[in-house]
Amino acid sequence: MNASPILVSHALCPYVQRAAILLDEKGVRFERRDIDLAHKPDWFLAISPLGKTPVLLIEGTPIFESAVICEYLEDTMGPRLHPADPLRRATHRGWMEFGSAVLNDIAVLYSAADARALAHAAGLLRSKFERLENALQDGPYFNGQGFSVVDAVFGPAFRYFNVIDTIAGFELWNDLPKVLAWRRALAGRPSVQRAVSPDYATRLLAFIRGKDSELGRLSQYTALVDDLAATP
Repeated sequence: MNASPILVSHALCPYVQRAAILLDEKGVRFERRDIDLAHKPDWFLAISPLGKTPVLLIEGTPIFESAVICEYLEDTMGPRLHPADPLRRATHRGWMEFGSAVLNDIAVLYSAADARALAHAAGLLRSKFERLENALQDGPYFNGQGFSVVDAVFGPAFRYFNVIDTIAGFELWNDLPKVLAWRRALAGRPSVQRAVSPDYATRLLAFIRGKDSELGRLSQYTALVDDLAATP
């Protein structure tokens, strides 16, 4: 590989974070190029047929869709993070898809129109975390001691709750010690930490507050209470 890869991204995109984490874990130097998805530049639309991030440029050739990017990185760069056994590798790929379903439910959560819809979305997430609790072994990571691609998928998903938990206490982790321990282990992983900018939490909170949703309104109320508490 002659030129450093370019990861075309959006500051809040969890799918971009997957690619950034894997590149970091594999020790690959790369350039990150953020775009505004609300005003997509023509050059981006020319390389992203679906108009979504991430796109990974390898010597000018675009690779789009995060799952495809992950598999390309696994095929071409060490260390390998998928299990060597084909059956276990297929199982991990299934859990990667499960991680995408979790991200979809998180989007439903922060977009829920009212309290009833918000509670329903939280219930969907709780049920998925219960499934994860049953799937996890001794940890600290999904595959035990070794960091895997599944971990790169779930690190960005769990990161949402660093902000969401400050707005509403959904108690999604109650009686799920393995999931909670996994979340903490991923939060402490340097590659997961470096996958976002230092102002990520501030950006995410502003994004949620800007939504016409129940969680958006709760975040605005939380901000008002904080402002009043800080007033002498």
